[in-house]
Amino acid sequence: MGRMAANPAIFTVDDDPSVSRAVARDLRRRYGERYRIVRCDSGEAALDALREIKLRGEQVALLLADYRMPHMNGIEFLEAAMDLFPMARRVLLTAYADTDAAITAINVVDLDHYLLKPWNPPEEKLYPVVDSLLEAWQASPEAATTEVRVIGHRWSARSYGIRDFLARNLVPYRWLLADDPEGARLLSAAGVTADQLPVVITPEGKVLVQPDNAELAAQVGLATQPAADFYDLVIVGAGPAGLGAAVYGASEGLRTVLVEARATGGQAGQSSRIENYLGFPSGVSGAQLTDRARRQAIRLGAELLTAKKVVGLEAGGTSRVLHFSDGGTIAAHTVVLATGVSYRMLDVPGLNDLVGRGVFYGAATTEAPSCRGEEVYVVGGANSAGQAAVHFSRYARRVHMLIRGDDLRRSMSQYLIEQIESIDNIEVHPRTEVIGGEGDGHLERLLLCDGRTGTTRVVDACWLFVFIGAEPRTDWLGDEILRDRRGFVLTGPDLLNGGGRPPGWTLPRDPYHLESSMPGVFAAGDVRAASIKRVASAVGEGAMAVSLVHRYLEAQ
Repeated sequence: MGRMAANPAIFTVDDDPSVSRAVARDLRRRYGERYRIVRCDSGEAALDALREIKLRGEQVALLLADYRMPHMNGIEFLEAAMDLFPMARRVLLTAYADTDAAITAINVVDLDHYLLKPWNPPEEKLYPVVDSLLEAWQASPEAATTEVRVIGHRWSARSYGIRDFLARNLVPYRWLLADDPEGARLLSAAGVTADQLPVVITPEGKVLVQPDNAELAAQVGLATQPAADFYDLVIVGAGPAGLGAAVYGASEGLRTVLVEARATGGQAGQSSRIENYLGFPSGVSGAQLTDRARRQAIRLGAELLTAKKVVGLEAGGTSRVLHFSDGGTIAAHTVVLATGVSYRMLDVPGLNDLVGRGVFYGAATTEAPSCRGEEVYVVGGANSAGQAAVHFSRYARRVHMLIRGDDLRRSMSQYLIEQIESIDNIEVHPRTEVIGGEGDGHLERLLLCDGRTGTTRVVDACWLFVFIGAEPRTDWLGDEILRDRRGFVLTGPDLLNGGGRPPGWTLPRDPYHLESSMPGVFAAGDVRAASIKRVASAVGEGAMAVSLVHRYLEAQ
């Protein structure tokens, strides 16, 4: 989401209408093509306008304020304006009798110049001064921005959640700490206090205080409501399997909608580098692969809903009805379940309260720059953990990989093992587990146990990234969808117990290969029992599910 940046503004503030019009006229005549001339009749009105410009991420090059104004004189206005636009050049308009005040203002508000009124002709007494000040401002202008801005605290779980949501949905944003000068200026312009953080400011200047994902998605241009009530195919989950199903479903003429509770890409979308995916000899980041697949699906006609959580599925005659957490529903002839898996929580004392504040599940690539020069701990020995370790090694002083096994060969691809062995600042700790963590407001220490000796040690640590096992996202499904003891969806042959069809199955045929125990509902990717947990196989299953959807629809 973005917009064209407006021209920088020149502000003129004077309570005398005739003088105000004359100043604006002279400025517009010479500078109107390159600058916006903004005219205000009081300091209070000008400050309100400056706050709006600040929230929209636009620039102010020059401020000209009359000294003698009621309620707020020119010096008071320029002093307040400095808090919003410290780089803007400042000029005080004075009468001859006010030159002492102008000299005082040079010290109080770092005044750049004062002009005596009247200044006719402007070619001699106004334009040379303004030309010089604008030239100085152009040498170091404040950067305009057309991005979303997020202001928060470093160790805030919700601040991290917002940044992660925006990054994974490919929404450009700028992250500002509340105690940074620019962050403080934006909070002042928004009229928001530090205890209301995090705050999101859209490119249009709208202020969102502690928004949830649904509100945030709607305000940054992501679709959150379906365009229709009924579809041929609803896909739940926008990881590789869901995106694959969306591309093939839309390309083959099915009215297709893809529903995602958080962000496109799933776990694969968080990967810093995937090097074994067909067709990318130099590797590809999960974000790049996700972006290409998302754009491809949309171009082919698929609809994508974000921040839409599905909480129920039921059969309604020949249709399948999905229920959303906001009370809405959507119906379709068929459904593909592609909800993927989540990393298991590390069930040790002290860590649950620090999630998002130094403890992260998954790659959390948005945090990598903040880890510069620090010690980073990664728990897990599979490919996702290895990819994260390689990525964080570019920033961290040292990356410690904590694994339960004797080495990485049991669970990690050989190409990745070789990469890790070649990176000096990655250290693998075999048979080492995290058994505790603590910190005041954020992670500060970890308690580690050496499984070979049974000894424990405490290490200073602010960053812990966990990649242990996987749990399917199927707790919202009812008993009609059969799952194995771990919660993965059973499909096809796995439903035929001793040759018998699943309970409640009414069709005169066996379930198709990827079909669940509810006819017309298919599962693809990591959520399916016995699936191969690889990006390529997930994409393939998404495509295969669509071919089975066609067979199902043709038989109805």
